Amino acid sequence: MFSDTKKLEKDIDEFVNILSEVGLAFKSIVKRYLSHSTDENFESLIEKVTEMESRADIITKEIEHALYEETLIPDARSDVLRLLEHLDELIGMYQGNCYHFSIQKPNFPKEFHDDLISLTDTVVDCVEALCLTVRSFFRDTRSVRDNAHKVTYREKESDIKFSSIARRIFNSDLNLDQKMHLRYFVEKIDRICDQAEDIADELIIYSIKRSV
Repeated sequence: MFSDTKKLEKDIDEFVNILSEVGLAFKSIVKRYLSHSTDENFESLIEKVTEMESRADIITKEIEHALYEETLIPDARSDVLRLLEHLDELIGMYQGNCYHFSIQKPNFPKEFHDDLISLTDTVVDCVEALCLTVRSFFRDTRSVRDNAHKVTYREKESDIKFSSIARRIFNSDLNLDQKMHLRYFVEKIDRICDQAEDIADELIIYSIKRSV
């Protein structure tokens, strides 16, 4: 895709690395919250996510500047810029969920802990599959569709787990306001997969455009 420089590829790789690392941090944050609530280690993990998000913003600006200095195939510049914007939104969704835990402090009864951890693991796996899809888009477009299929598979798995935990919450003896609060949290986590699948679908379209 790029003319004669590896700098852009390196920057994009670093951005994808950050997205992956934010996801892994989010898994740790959910587990830490369920076991220790908002203690110092929990807040330290959130600060780490904030630092990574800031680094991703810097890299995005560097890539944007570099793209306008590159000789690219038609529409490639706008495709890459749009992709970066949507990936950045994904990081923002992770960060937003972290802040919601820190500020609102939802009270998840222990009976829902394993379900929430399982949902979170699936969501992060979905984004990891997206990271592979992004890397393949810049290195081997022939593998984009296969990797994107893994994103779709994980998204469907996340929907099933979300529906299951939401049903269990509303079938419990909790007060209605707490049920609504807990459902809000699991829904916000599940939506990360929806965003990942949308991006994977975009990458399939971009890869088709590149092959024409």
